[in-house]
Amino acid sequence: MSSPATQAAQAVLANIDLSSYDAVQSKLMEEMCILVDEEDKAIGAMDKKTCHLMENINKGLLHRAFSAFVFRPADGKLLLQQRATEKITFPDMWTNTCCSHPLNDFEREKIEKDQLGVRVAASRKLEHELGIPPSQTPIDDFQYLTRIHYLAPSNGMWGEHEIDYILFLTADVTVTPNVNEIRDHKWVDKAELQSMFDNSANSFTPWFKLIARDFLFGWWDELLKRKDARGIVSAKSIAGMVDGSRVIKMD
Repeated sequence: MSSPATQAAQAVLANIDLSSYDAVQSKLMEEMCILVDEEDKAIGAMDKKTCHLMENINKGLLHRAFSAFVFRPADGKLLLQQRATEKITFPDMWTNTCCSHPLNDFEREKIEKDQLGVRVAASRKLEHELGIPPSQTPIDDFQYLTRIHYLAPSNGMWGEHEIDYILFLTADVTVTPNVNEIRDHKWVDKAELQSMFDNSANSFTPWFKLIARDFLFGWWDELLKRKDARGIVSAKSIAGMVDGSRVIKMD
């Protein structure tokens, strides 16, 4: 018997006019996401617009994604971004450094061994959204932790339903924001991030809130505890800390 995700992939709807949205963001909705089942097995590809319509999500349509967290080696601060007003889904919300999708359009981003595809995609999108040169985000420096499966509405017709790979990276990066993607950005320590969460004037993406609620602060503690003799933080120090072999269902 096929899974809900597989059934949904066979009966998608995408008859939505994007002409009232930002032209650049509308064009990006043509990119092809990788469809997966509940066990993260690739079952096909579908355009981003179709994947993010709640009408399809409510039928079980599911795709692969990543959430990258970039920490500064010297002090362990985390780089946050505030999504641009032009974004079609979750505009103006604060979130982790970069959250996006490996694409079926690129052969390397479909490679599952050692999470290569999502790590390649993360480097590509860090450049696209934050202007960080790929030389500052080497593919092998990303530390994979685990995968989460979550569903979250955005604003009416749009939402997310993803199996999301969590990636940590420690790097000194040069940020030159793409203003069509990012409204603001900042480096924060744990206390500063908690203060942001406590301020009702701030809004946050649902995946970031879920990751922060259940995992982020504990992982961050471990990252800081494992500084080297020079006091430098390294994402590689937490390799093997989390069981990344299974998909964690988030509620």
